Amino acid sequence: MQAAVLGSPIAHSLSPLLHNSAYQSLGLSHTYSAIEVTESGFETFISKLDERWLGVSLTMPLKEVAFKVATSVDLVATQTGSINTLIFSTGIAGFNTDVAGIVDAFKEQGLIAAETGTIFGSGATARSALVAISKLGAKQVDCVARNKSDVAQLIELGESIDVEVSHSQLPESNWLSSDVVINTTPAGVLDDFAKEVWQPKGILLDVVYHPWPTSLAASWNISGGKVTSGLSMLLHQGAHQVALMTNQIAPINDMRASLNLELLARGLATI
Repeated sequence: MQAAVLGSPIAHSLSPLLHNSAYQSLGLSHTYSAIEVTESGFETFISKLDERWLGVSLTMPLKEVAFKVATSVDLVATQTGSINTLIFSTGIAGFNTDVAGIVDAFKEQGLIAAETGTIFGSGATARSALVAISKLGAKQVDCVARNKSDVAQLIELGESIDVEVSHSQLPESNWLSSDVVINTTPAGVLDDFAKEVWQPKGILLDVVYHPWPTSLAASWNISGGKVTSGLSMLLHQGAHQVALMTNQIAPINDMRASLNLELLARGLATI
């Protein structure tokens, strides 16, 4: 059986490393690859897959267009408007494991509950971040972003899950006093603001993991704050995908070991 991660660009993906490591540990002969698929070619690609396929993982720009092919969708994917996993069985089932990956990444740092949060960005990953923060118990979340229509979606989502979402620009935000801060913006966007970090209260999750550490993560750490990498989110959401695709508990320690070996080989910090 086979599976793959789809997206564009996709050559940099570490998902094949994680999933193939899991298959090996579980004694499965499955294979997992990375395949370049654009949004315009996505539906055609999915239509050509046969019974040899377990499912696919999805990265940008496919997390929203996936709703066009899914015959069923889990609650979290519905809430976030974002599917990162398709499982092929009697139909095509869509799931979002990003939320669980974010929650697990924070719990790994010792965070069990939060009251307040700040999210940088307002796209699909920001919606997953909002739902994740709500699952940690937060009732107030500030969104720092420019796209007003996307922010409006976040505010509406917040209302549906009993979270008050405010909208700020960075100078007005109380981000340094939030229990959790999640950066979902592309690499480099917050570099100019990293120097403003001073004695942050909460834990930072920067979903950017290349390059690592980001300027924001480095400043946060130097200033005494806790930081978790997007690689931790990747590991945990991947473990949930493995469980969905194989119906077995993912060997997360073996997956982490394989990831760390690759990071060391690239001269990068481990998780």
